[in-house]
Amino acid sequence: MDVEVDMHAGGTARDFVTVGMPDTAVRESRERIKSALMNSGFGYPNKSVTINLAPANVRKEGAGFDLPMALGILGAMGIVRGAEEHLVAGELSLDGSIRGVRGVLSMAVCARRLGIRSLLVPTENAAEGAVVEGVQVFGISHLSDAVSLLNRQGEFAAALPKARTPDAGGREVSDFADVRGQGTAKRALEVAAAGGHNVLLIGPPGSGKTMLAKRLAGILPSLTFQEALETTQVHSVAGVLSPGDGLLRERPFRAPHHSVSDAGLLGGGAGTPRPGEVSLAHHGLLFLDELPEFPRNVLEQLRQPLEDRAVTIARANLTLSFPADFMLVAAMNPCRCGFHGDTTRECRCTGAQIQQYLSKISGPLLDRIDLHIEVPAVDYKELRSRGEGVTSAEIRHRVEAARAVQAGRGFYNAHIPHQQLRRLCALDAAGERTLEMAVRRMSLSARAHDRILRVARTIADLGGSEMVSGKHLAEAVQYRSLDRSYWS
Repeated sequence: MDVEVDMHAGGTARDFVTVGMPDTAVRESRERIKSALMNSGFGYPNKSVTINLAPANVRKEGAGFDLPMALGILGAMGIVRGAEEHLVAGELSLDGSIRGVRGVLSMAVCARRLGIRSLLVPTENAAEGAVVEGVQVFGISHLSDAVSLLNRQGEFAAALPKARTPDAGGREVSDFADVRGQGTAKRALEVAAAGGHNVLLIGPPGSGKTMLAKRLAGILPSLTFQEALETTQVHSVAGVLSPGDGLLRERPFRAPHHSVSDAGLLGGGAGTPRPGEVSLAHHGLLFLDELPEFPRNVLEQLRQPLEDRAVTIARANLTLSFPADFMLVAAMNPCRCGFHGDTTRECRCTGAQIQQYLSKISGPLLDRIDLHIEVPAVDYKELRSRGEGVTSAEIRHRVEAARAVQAGRGFYNAHIPHQQLRRLCALDAAGERTLEMAVRRMSLSARAHDRILRVARTIADLGGSEMVSGKHLAEAVQYRSLDRSYWS
């Protein structure tokens, strides 16, 4: 975006026109800019001012245009020079101080692509932009500082990226050793983490579904630099990055409430579309608790991002694509009262009510979830046991080893391309018989067939095996049996 300023005599200070499809926030910048200029000691000319925001056919939103527009006016007044050599963004307060804006990381990436070597942004956004190599990012706290920097009056140091060290004040990740019992569920979550697979947890209230899901983040490998850059960029555009933060150091864990709208989950909204929860969970976890309580139309829209790992939002004059490469972890009760199939408590739901409850989860959506895990109520003896379980650190070590094998192939097992599936998941004779029996007896779709192979490949990687054998396949089939038990 270019900001062009024209100033000529014959008008008054009231003649301030902004063209180029500005929204309300951009049009209101006129009053903020006038007050900031006068309160900063620069004054305001008694002339007519016309500001063009190019290109003229793209809608301009937000208060980030305040600072470049103010510097353009000061340039026309002869007070500042050289502003056109820099990429500038910032919201002005009435006293001339500069507030933070959204999307600075994307601006820095854009500046590098365009060959612009200097970026002037609010101080609270400087660390965010500094992670991009090849661009000098200067944090500005006041309009007068921006003028001094452009006129080379005084020494200004470029911001430095923050070191990627563990965040002591970050989210506390609980340990799998705290979970009593649920050995099958723990094993399934280890498989899911190792291959990047989607998981559905089914069980009665209080069985530990949410507890298990929240501990899954603790066994995932750390973000690579490229993953951290992509994830931070999404959070920056959405405006949810904490002030002063550089790169995100933890994988996102997003847990929207079941009242979330389709725009809140997938992205969109009025004006320029914003990323939704599926994009904010990019390279992390999206946890949907009480899955059947989500509106069915919202859940059905998950099918496309689960398959394509991206969300495309189309408007009449704009099409945006946001990344959405996340692991889905969903949890639900087997019926509305929660005790269908429980041997210790009686279910109060009728057969019709159970089917109505389960029918909110469609077959095509279930096909896109690789592992369906039953989480039964924990036995009293297991609940009161004092034995130390396997820690998250131990599980994470195995997960990292399995992912290192997959990195050599160029993709995680959950994303093995269909054309390479037969080569990477070659079966022995026992495996072929097991898969054929499962497909015939369970009436599995072609998509479910492929997902079983991908899960079996992950199980083989965890076991250090190059070949997918019958035992690996049998375990993978076991993780697909619950959807036929409940939804048949």
